[in-house]
Amino acid sequence: MADDDTGAITMAALFDPEPERWGLRGDPHLWRALHDHLSDVDFPASVDEAVSRLGTAFSELVGLDLGRDVQSSVYREAYAHGGMSSGMICLDTWRERLMPLLAERARILLKA
Repeated sequence: MADDDTGAITMAALFDPEPERWGLRGDPHLWRALHDHLSDVDFPASVDEAVSRLGTAFSELVGLDLGRDVQSSVYREAYAHGGMSSGMICLDTWRERLMPLLAERARILLKA
């Protein structure tokens, strides 16, 4: 499964398809931003490295570390596109569902 014409698999392969459920309105915008941010990053040889790269990209885009910061949500103007919770990122959803989903997709991709 290649993401571009060169045949190389990039980290962006993990982001398709999008989840059906989100925590807050900013989450899908962050998902898409992570996809774009990682679209030129070659897929690593291990799940641990893929998870590490996901965590680093998340920290770069959101400005906090999911493992160390304890708040349940955070506002980021970059992900505000209208609506009541616009720009709000549900960190609990990312910790409990979205990052584990991406890690599982990495496991599956590496077994293929």
